[in-house]
Amino acid sequence: MKEKLTKYVALILVFALFSCGDESVPKPKGHLRLEYPNATYETFKTNCAYQFDVNKSGQIKDKNCSFEINYPKMKATIYLTHKSVDNNINDLLRDAQKLTYEHVIKADDILEQPFINTNKKVYGMFYQVGGNAATNAQFYVTDSTKNFVTGSVYFYAKPNFDSILPAAKYLQDDMRRIMETLEWK
Repeated sequence: MKEKLTKYVALILVFALFSCGDESVPKPKGHLRLEYPNATYETFKTNCAYQFDVNKSGQIKDKNCSFEINYPKMKATIYLTHKSVDNNINDLLRDAQKLTYEHVIKADDILEQPFINTNKKVYGMFYQVGGNAATNAQFYVTDSTKNFVTGSVYFYAKPNFDSILPAAKYLQDDMRRIMETLEWK
């Protein structure tokens, strides 16, 4: 009996020695792939002083002619705020620029892109904010006499630009579309 037990133990040791190899296989690099649906737009008509094209995947909430466009899958919201111009265009412009440049502490850079559509009398500025700022895109548009609209996008997460880059790019495109298709009534 003792001889059989010794043979079994020896056999198990032989299998244990030859079953473990030093050959290591490198693990493939993993990349998170974020895919979003192709943007399809429709004109969002309101009873307010303006209308614009909006992505069908956004959920719109009207708050007295200022709008929230929610994107639950991206955990983000585009905020549009309408203000009337009443001999205060310089103050409105200053406030819009100040809001953007408050992010300069965390931003790597802020790219300003002027927007002019003389046919529709829409004039403004699009700001692309790089880095770990709270918002990565903002804009303002005005007709200079009656209406002033600001827009900004915020994510419901701690800013980490590398992680939200695909979603940020997608929403920047939506914001540009809003700005470029905005019409006064």
